[in-house]
Amino acid sequence: MRSPLGLFIFIAILLLIDYYIFQSVKTIYQTYSNNSKQLVGIIFWSVSSFNVITIILFNLFSKNFSGNKFFTYLFSIVIGIIIAKIIAVLFFLVDDIRRVLQWGFVKTSTIINPNSDQEVNISRSVFMSWLGIAASGSLFGTLLYGFKNKYSYQLRKETLHFNNLPAAFKGLKILHISDIHAGSFLDKKDVELGVDLILKQQADLILFTGDLVNNAASEMKNYKDLFSLIKAPLGVFSVLGNHDYGDYVQWPQDGISKEENLNLLKQTHAEMGWNLLMNQHQLIEKEGEEIAILGIENWSAKGNFPKYGDLKKAYEGTEKYPFKILLSHDPSHWHAQVRKEYKDIDLTLSGHTHGMQFGVELPGFKWSPIQYVYKEWAGLYEEVNAKLYVNRGFGFLGYPGRVGILPEITLIELT
Repeated sequence: MRSPLGLFIFIAILLLIDYYIFQSVKTIYQTYSNNSKQLVGIIFWSVSSFNVITIILFNLFSKNFSGNKFFTYLFSIVIGIIIAKIIAVLFFLVDDIRRVLQWGFVKTSTIINPNSDQEVNISRSVFMSWLGIAASGSLFGTLLYGFKNKYSYQLRKETLHFNNLPAAFKGLKILHISDIHAGSFLDKKDVELGVDLILKQQADLILFTGDLVNNAASEMKNYKDLFSLIKAPLGVFSVLGNHDYGDYVQWPQDGISKEENLNLLKQTHAEMGWNLLMNQHQLIEKEGEEIAILGIENWSAKGNFPKYGDLKKAYEGTEKYPFKILLSHDPSHWHAQVRKEYKDIDLTLSGHTHGMQFGVELPGFKWSPIQYVYKEWAGLYEEVNAKLYVNRGFGFLGYPGRVGILPEITLIELT
């Protein structure tokens, strides 16, 4: 729970933002009747009050709201409103800076109404206010639209070529999933759609790259039977992600310590038939030939995320094997250590970023705000003979939706 002082400061900032926005709103309705002005004011401050009250309630009772569909959407709408307001503020600031530079002198822009012979004059301030409101409204509408995409599982297929791949493994079908985040799920039947899609691929090997839960092992209670259905002839292998350690909540939770929670999570992997690799490697044999699957605990090059992983430990003993696949949750690990110290690791599989669940992907072009934090954030990356694939995530976290970046199931064929 946020400290009382931190909560007070946060709400004070929100109210200051609302006051600032309202000054720009007033420039739009200055020609309206008094009744219309009063109505706009009531609506505006009612929404502001609703946001503040909702944030206070969630801060006090967030544990009780966890997993509740109604409150998850409600909180997401409030956060969406706040983000939309911040976007509007950026436009209003630009106009205020312009006015300061011109020392209060506001020029007018001339807009021609094609249906009239008269000219309509609109001040730049009013224009920027309308533009800011339009931009923030569009963003908010987009976030609402994204709610329906959180279970729109997308199968992505990749054929990866390696000159050193043993002949017995040519044509090997690997299914890669990541970031399940069971604590965010709101509908088991919708999740079944994703599991069914995984099973239909009939992959030879299934690899999971971390974040099975948001925080607690108990989040898997209602989903363990479903994910236990995921099987493959050569096995299912998994690693932990940053959320799996329970670092983001206060312990104990329901009488369980942080250490006990981690042990329960490890047990959950075992009960589902998944081989959890904790800084270990496992050999896969086929027709007398072998490749190595290495799996490490979370290791991040970003300052806010922990380095539990020990690649040296996982790598030891794999030197003689011609082909190696590494499971490492955080893609920043690839350039920070893998490519520098273990250049004979052929394929690294990661997740973690979710593509920020927001962005644009078109043929030949992809963009998401997450790219300003992670150089490798979605899809395939290649360097010399090594490859990294970053899965966009099976589940979701925080925002219960996807805009442009859909939940992903990856089918990789080795040739």
